[in-house]
Amino acid sequence: MAIDAGGTVRDVAIEDEMRSAYIDYAMSVIVARALPDIRDGLKPVHRRILYTMHEMGLRSTSAYRKCAGVVGETMAKYHPHGDLALYDTLVRLAQDFSLRYPLVDGQGNFGSVDGDPPAAMRYTEARMALIADEMLAEIEKDTVDFQDNYDGRLREPLTLPARLPNLLINGSSGIAVGMATNIPPHNLNEICDAVIRLIDNPEMSADELCEVVHGPDFPTGGTIFRFEDVKNTVTGEKERQDAIRHMYATGRGRVIIRGQVTFEEVRPGRMAVVVTELPYQVNKTSLIEKMADLVGNRRITDVSDIRDESDRTGMRIVVEVKRDGSPHTVMQQLFKHTQLQTSFSSNMLALVDGQGNFGSVDGDPPAAMRYTEARMALIADEMLAEIEKDTVDFQDNYDGRLREPLTLPARLPNLLPSSARRSRTSMNRSSG
Repeated sequence: MAIDAGGTVRDVAIEDEMRSAYIDYAMSVIVARALPDIRDGLKPVHRRILYTMHEMGLRSTSAYRKCAGVVGETMAKYHPHGDLALYDTLVRLAQDFSLRYPLVDGQGNFGSVDGDPPAAMRYTEARMALIADEMLAEIEKDTVDFQDNYDGRLREPLTLPARLPNLLINGSSGIAVGMATNIPPHNLNEICDAVIRLIDNPEMSADELCEVVHGPDFPTGGTIFRFEDVKNTVTGEKERQDAIRHMYATGRGRVIIRGQVTFEEVRPGRMAVVVTELPYQVNKTSLIEKMADLVGNRRITDVSDIRDESDRTGMRIVVEVKRDGSPHTVMQQLFKHTQLQTSFSSNMLALVDGQGNFGSVDGDPPAAMRYTEARMALIADEMLAEIEKDTVDFQDNYDGRLREPLTLPARLPNLLPSSARRSRTSMNRSSG
C-alpha cells in the first residue's frame, strides 16, 4: 500500500516499493552526501561550510572567528545535521596532513598526524585560506546557479565558481550506495599546466598528460613507485606496468607509497634508520607502536632503540640499529612488516553536473577537460552578466539618444586562447 502526493491510497507490491524507495535513497546519498562535484571538487557539506564562512566575511585576511560560530551558522542556515560531524569536516579542511592545499586556515589545536583529536570547537578559531578565497572570488557575479536551502528561507550555491581544479589538487574520498570514490591529490602547478595544455589541445592522450602530471602528490610526502610488476591474465607471466599511467587511463588503479628514509650515524659506530616522511593517511603513533611490537616479537631484528624526535621543524622517527646490525636490512624489514610502505587504491568517480550523473574523473573527457569546459562556461556567463548590466546602465543614461534598444548576443564565442612537489616519483619499483 502506498499514498500518492495527492493523498490517494493505492495497492503496490512491496518489492516494487522497496526498490523505488531504495533508489531514491541511493541517489540522495550520491548527490547530497558522498560524491564530490567535478566542477569545484566539493561535497555539499564542504561547500556549505565555505559559503557560510564567505557570508560571515571570514576571508584569508580577516580576523579568526570561533569554530563554534561557523558550525552554528552553517547548521542553522544550510546543513541541519549534527554539529560534531560538521565540526569534524571543518577540522579536516584545515589539516595540512589531510589536504594537499587546506581550504581553511585554523588557529589552535586541529589534531595531528599522531592521531591526536582536535580541541573542542569552543576553543579553536578559523578563517578561509587564501586558496578558498579564489574558490569563491566570483560568487557575487551571477556566475553559478543557486537553490533553496532545506527550509526554503535562503538560497545556497549548487557549486562554487572555483578558479582552481580543486577536485584534482586536493582529491576526495567517499562511500555512497553501490559505489565509492577515492581520488588522490595532485600538485597545483602540474594540474594547472595540464589544464593549459588541454585548452590548446583538447585531444591530449593519457601518455601526454603523464608528461605533465607526474603522479599524485600527497600532503605527507613519501615516494611513489611508478612501475609495478603485475601478472598477465593470459600468459600468467609477470609484466612491468606503468601504474600511474594505468590509473589515469582507466580511472582505477593502485600505487605503492613508501615513507622517506635515510641512514644516519647518530653516535660513533651506531647507525640509525631515520624516517622523515610517511605514506598518506598513516598514523605516526600507531606506526611507532607497531615497530616496537615487531621488535619485541623478533619479526624485526638488529634494532636497539626506537624514538620519536619529531618537533615543529618536521618529522623524525629514529630507529637505532645494533652495533653489528645492518641498517639496510632493518629498512627492508620495516617496509615489509609496517605501514612505512602502503598502497593507495584509486577509484576516480565524481558528479559531472551535480544532478546525479556521474563519471570517471579520468574518463573521456578527463576531469581536467570537464573542469576547463565548466570554467569557460562560467566566464562566459560572467561576461554576459557584465554586458547586460552595462547595457542597462547605458540605456538608462542615453535611452533618449538611441533609435533602437540594444540586444544581447544569444551566446558568446568560445574563449579559447604555468608549488613544489611533496611526493617523489620513483621510476624503479623495488619493494623487497
